[in-house]
Order: sequence, then C-alpha cells, then structure tokens
Amino acid sequence: MKGIWHGHAVLEFITASKQKILIDPFITGNPQTDLKVADCQPNYILLTHAHADHVGDTIEIAQQSHAVVIAIAELANYLQQQGLETIGINYGGSVVTEFGSFKMVPAWHTSALPQPNGNSLPLGAAAGFELHLDHRVIYVAGDTCLFSDMKLINHGHGVDLACLPIGDHFTMGPQDALLAAEFVKAKQVLPTHFNTFPPIQQDVQAFLQQLPADTGLNVQIGEIFKF
Repeated sequence: MKGIWHGHAVLEFITASKQKILIDPFITGNPQTDLKVADCQPNYILLTHAHADHVGDTIEIAQQSHAVVIAIAELANYLQQQGLETIGINYGGSVVTEFGSFKMVPAWHTSALPQPNGNSLPLGAAAGFELHLDHRVIYVAGDTCLFSDMKLINHGHGVDLACLPIGDHFTMGPQDALLAAEFVKAKQVLPTHFNTFPPIQQDVQAFLQQLPADTGLNVQIGEIFKF
C-alpha cells in the first residue's frame, strides 16, 4: 500500500491493483500542495465534509477523470446535481469494492459549502473514513475534535495508519491528536491539516517526537510512503 500526503488534508492512496483514492482534493488556492488539477486521475474521490478547503477541486477532477465521489448523502446529492457520479452514505455505512471498502465514521465539525452570494449551504455533517485496503486499515479522521468514540474505530482492534489533524483552531491540536492516536491504537500516525494558514501553524517535529517510537510518519508534501 502506498500513500501520499499532498499538503493540508489532501491524501492519496494507491492500492496494489493500481486503484487511486484521492481524499479532500483542495488544490486551487492551496499554498501547501504539490498537485495540479490537470494531473489528477483518481478512481475514487472521498470527501470528509463540505468546507471549501476539503471539497476543493472535486468537480473539475471528477469530470476529467470520471471518478466516483463518495461523501455524506447531502453532499453527494449536491454534487450529483452538478453532473458527477456519486455514492452518498452516512455514519456506519460502507461502500464495498472488489479491492476493499470505505466506511464512513463520525467526526465532530461543521459542514457547509460557501456560495457565490456569500452565504453558506449546509450539506450534511462532517465525517471521517475507515478504509480497508490491501489488508490494511486506515483511519482518516477528517476535520474533528477529539472524542471518546474514536476508541470504536475498527471495532477497537487498532489501525495500521491514522491520519490526524493537528492544526488546532479549527480541529484538534497536537495534544488531543496524541490522545486520538492512543484511542485508535495506531501503528503509524500521519499528521495533517497544519501550516496551510496562519491560524493552524504547528511544530510538526515536536508532535512527531511525542509519539511512541517509530509510529510518527515524517513525510514531505508529495513524498510516497509505504506502510
């Protein structure tokens, strides 16, 4: 299993069968990404919630790649109305494919998409994902605070990789993320959602050093890592 962190909360996973899963593709306007919209050719796009820095360039990418978009039902319905192929699910629901599955799990956060008139359109609730791919379990927390039900991820059996926001201000910060890593019994931890904007500046090295030995992934934007 290969993973790539593309800055902010943009994640990509590539399975042994070459399926590409792109999560929260915020590219245009993102000062911390290596991606270009024209180069993105995912098979699936997973969205954790409707905020602009997570929906990002989903419409353009899905149109050019014919990717299937998986999101909470209200957000999926909205994107279907924009002409995309979508699958809408809700907490506890899963999409099963020939190469694995995507299960939607709760997150504690808001979820609304900015509109041209300056208003925001509420589109369901924020979520995370529990991915089962190539005999690996990946927890993508999405934008969230710390909450005790994280202990139920993968039925409490632990995860191979936990992708956790550490930026604070809009999500949990480093200290809560350390506890989240304990709650989900993560074998490895990838910090996300930090340093993109001034309010979420963090010392990622300090965070990684506080994790148990050999669990923190110190990867650069665009760097492929295996797990």
